[in-house]
Amino acid sequence: MGRLAIQMLAGASLTLVVLATGVPIVVAHAAGEPIAVIPLGWWLACFAAYVAALTVSMWLSEVVGRPTILWMFTLQSVLAPVLVLTVPGAGWTPILLVFNAAISVYLVPLRFTVVLVAANTAVVAASAVPATAFEIGMGAGVYLMLQAVSVLAVLAERRDAEARRELAEAHVRLRSASVLLAESSRTEERLRIARELHDSIGHRLTVLALELEIASHRDCGESVGRAKELTGQVLADLRSTVGELREEAPDLRQTLEGIVAELPMPTVRLRIDETVSADRALASALVRCVQEVVTNTIRHAEAEHLWIDIDTAGSGLVFEARDDGRGAPDFTIGNGLRGMSERLEQLGGSVEFSGKNGFRVRAEVPTG
Repeated sequence: MGRLAIQMLAGASLTLVVLATGVPIVVAHAAGEPIAVIPLGWWLACFAAYVAALTVSMWLSEVVGRPTILWMFTLQSVLAPVLVLTVPGAGWTPILLVFNAAISVYLVPLRFTVVLVAANTAVVAASAVPATAFEIGMGAGVYLMLQAVSVLAVLAERRDAEARRELAEAHVRLRSASVLLAESSRTEERLRIARELHDSIGHRLTVLALELEIASHRDCGESVGRAKELTGQVLADLRSTVGELREEAPDLRQTLEGIVAELPMPTVRLRIDETVSADRALASALVRCVQEVVTNTIRHAEAEHLWIDIDTAGSGLVFEARDDGRGAPDFTIGNGLRGMSERLEQLGGSVEFSGKNGFRVRAEVPTG
């Protein structure tokens, strides 16, 4: 089961538990033993408002935006004590306070979470009155520990997730640097060989061609003419080989597969059409684009899969990337994406970004 599926299952389970806390109150009222100190209709209205606020803050956070989420959480934090204090005889409702403490770790700074835990503990103690001091202390202590454990568990999970993200980002940066360094070494070696061919063999062939030219003017026969012609062909081939060594582009498939290989998260599906060819400048730009897309997905998308397709279209190349993450309809282009745009525009290309239904990138670059 994937990480996203586990999170969805955990969220659904939490929602069901919240709904279950209202069942004993309704059952007790139906049995003729009302335990709420306010009319049941009012209590149920508060409970419905709490569930609605919880649903928005848990399931619709990417739709409504952070300000609305904070308002919904504030409403939860107010309604939960009301629900607990108005049914002092119910043993389940204080669990709502524990949920609020755990959720607060995602939404507010830790100091506010500490204040909330203290306030929730006071609410539990107040709801136990007129029990004995020992019973009040035990109840408040138990729920204090439950809140503390929940908060610490969420903090640990968040730090673990952050560590995984940092590891994945470091992996991408390291692989990109390694690939570019290896390609730079290969390029330097090709240039060294090209210089050696040009400076040594090329020089000698040029001298030989001159000597044959002199010999041809001295009536040395038909064999000298053929040798002169052959020397010219060899020299032309040598110049062509040297030019190819200087301009040879890296193996794009091997280079990009090296970046995404063994990536811990997300799973990257890389597809490069067989007809794709790229010179050194374009290949370098694509390496940086893949690095930025993967890093952006790790850092922001919370995606399980990332698809990268590189194909030909007419006289150009098309680069497309998409993930199955949370997306961002109103995202702001940061330095990384801006750098990607500038790099492709320098090659005469264009790029488009979309945050709907996951994050998407589409770029077109001429290759002619």
